[in-house]
Amino acid sequence: LIRILESLAEVTGRVIAWGTLLMVLVTFAVVVLRYALDTGWIAMQESITYLHSLVFMLGAAYTLRHQGHVRVDIFYQKFSERGRAWVNLLGTLLLLFPMMSFIVWISWEYVTESWKVMEGSREAGGLPGVFLLKTLLLLMPVAMMLQGLALLLRSLQIIRGDEHG
Repeated sequence: LIRILESLAEVTGRVIAWGTLLMVLVTFAVVVLRYALDTGWIAMQESITYLHSLVFMLGAAYTLRHQGHVRVDIFYQKFSERGRAWVNLLGTLLLLFPMMSFIVWISWEYVTESWKVMEGSREAGGLPGVFLLKTLLLLMPVAMMLQGLALLLRSLQIIRGDEHG
């Protein structure tokens, strides 16, 4: 189960990484079109926001998988492997799961209302899928909780002495 959950974050992260390259290329194209050719498209500009959101929201679980989120390492780095497993276990149970659950709870109505009207851009010529963009508010915490479950299970293994993470 741990390997399946971690591979989900891994695959998602690697796919989303290509979104970063695409975002850079689209941004470059927007700048060239605007300043060299004095033209542009709202949809193209909005696509940068969509890509930016995808990269950060769906890349969060990948970042958690690779311990890339900000933490106070003053004490953590000096802990034994078992001590770090306890910190990860408690942090997941007391901080990650409650926070991600809160995000799902507080975003649910906002996202479902957007889906009900198939919300699109307010700008003429903008992208029609604002409801898809808002869906990231639900996908991100779910992905984080799945990766958090993998972290929790791996921490339990280390605490029990079953495996070295």
